[in-house]
Amino acid sequence: MRDIVFTRRSGWIPNVIREDGALKLMLGAGADASHAPRTFTFPINEDHFAVIREDLARHLLLWSAVLPLCDDAGTRGGLDERAAVALLDPILLSAPADVDSLFQGIRWDRGRLITHGADIALLERGQVCAAMRAATETPDATRAQEYFADRRRAERGAVLGPLDAAILRYTGQYLHGATVPRRIPDAVDRALLPEVMRVIATAEQACAGMRIGRDPRRGKRATDKRDWDGMAAAVDAAVREAHPQLVDDAIRTVSFLMCSEAADRSRNTPMEDDEETAGGGADLGEGARKTILSFTDDKGVEKKWRLDHPRTAGAEFWEFVGDRSAGDNEVFTIEDEERGEGIQLHFYADSIARITTAREGEGGADPEYYVEYSLVDGISGYRTLVSAFVRGGCAALDEHGSWTSDAAELERARRRRAAQ
Repeated sequence: MRDIVFTRRSGWIPNVIREDGALKLMLGAGADASHAPRTFTFPINEDHFAVIREDLARHLLLWSAVLPLCDDAGTRGGLDERAAVALLDPILLSAPADVDSLFQGIRWDRGRLITHGADIALLERGQVCAAMRAATETPDATRAQEYFADRRRAERGAVLGPLDAAILRYTGQYLHGATVPRRIPDAVDRALLPEVMRVIATAEQACAGMRIGRDPRRGKRATDKRDWDGMAAAVDAAVREAHPQLVDDAIRTVSFLMCSEAADRSRNTPMEDDEETAGGGADLGEGARKTILSFTDDKGVEKKWRLDHPRTAGAEFWEFVGDRSAGDNEVFTIEDEERGEGIQLHFYADSIARITTAREGEGGADPEYYVEYSLVDGISGYRTLVSAFVRGGCAALDEHGSWTSDAAELERARRRRAAQ
């Protein structure tokens, strides 16, 4: 038979229960192998119960000291009751100086105390009892998160000034640098918001007119890393020059914000618009335009495009790539069977081949093809080549790239570029 005889407003603070006539402290901590919360109990006496009921600070200090023992139990083990019971008298019944001394030699959950209002400066000096004078039953998880975020920054030598902190709060990255940034002006002190907005305006001016295109080689919603790096560098340089007092963390979060917003705009742009923005090759007139094209991948999947299709050939092809591209599927072909020519894109090697029919097959013989190769400079290079081929065929590719029929020379060129 188990009865709860004392509980606080926060359900996570340990409860006092009576089980089979005996008083025990019960707390939830950790999880089992199925991720269900684990519950631990250990015995206390009436003197301990009296302090727990009347002294929130001592109650929280005990909880903080017992939690590491619960962590030691893992997903299946039991609580070390002897070690837990050994903490009761020193924490609940000893003088404050003795409690402070005890906490210098045991493991304890600092974040739990900070969440419940502990004075951080006093905690850092080892004065745990004095630090808990302002303790509250109501937790504030953000307070501990900010504390540990500041400690991680301090460990790598980053110290935030008021404006740095305000910028990180504005982008929502004060607690976690990996969080996708967004604009949260309400999170910033009103006195600092105008300064924050001046920094943001500098960043916006630095990347005005720049864009981050999509990179279907990495999926339908992937964006071009080179575009991202270029925009980040432009914003970084402008903000550093205009606001030299800012630390790296603040500058990085501003460039991350600009790049994330640009990438989102690109992901939400219809493929046709994205195709137009990417640019194209020479337009050789209506007679050179493709009327029927076949798209294939390295797995043998084929998709046809016809001139009366509501979407452009380039848009359809890159949609096909976005749907099909994978680590084991990095070769894509566009073929114009009627004109006997095509291009083959080798994403794994940053290269392309253009293939034209040199001689038609006769008497059942296979046709002969003329193949030329060229290196490609990123996804923007691929987009330009695809657009040029769709508009004007292999002849339209002459002005794009340096073409060679020698595969060995292509490989040497690739190695030279990689060594640069």
